[in-house]
Amino acid sequence: MKHLTTSADAQTLLIIPRSYAIEGSLVIRDESTNTETSDVVTLGKTGEYMSLSHSFSLIEGRYYNFKIVVAGEVIYKDKIFCTDQDIDQSNNDYYSVNDGDYITEDSYNNDYIVI
Repeated sequence: MKHLTTSADAQTLLIIPRSYAIEGSLVIRDESTNTETSDVVTLGKTGEYMSLSHSFSLIEGRYYNFKIVVAGEVIYKDKIFCTDQDIDQSNNDYYSVNDGDYITEDSYNNDYIVI
């Protein structure tokens, strides 16, 4: 699974495809709305990885399926999760559903006792 942000700037994905190419179609399907978009992207090579840099239009907290298609053949499939939280497992920074939401309790123990 790839983690991307809601930024409108270009973001880079590094992948290991079934075969390498220099151009292909990036097909992204939003799992919430089941809508699909397709864009032609230029594919590069970084070490043993294939890289693509693209400006995504994603919504916070949603999952997306994506695939790269070259000449009618799917060379890569994966999932994207969109979040603006910092995620770095080596520093124990994990995704939290409640990030930024703080619950304040201003009631007392006897407020809800019904006799």
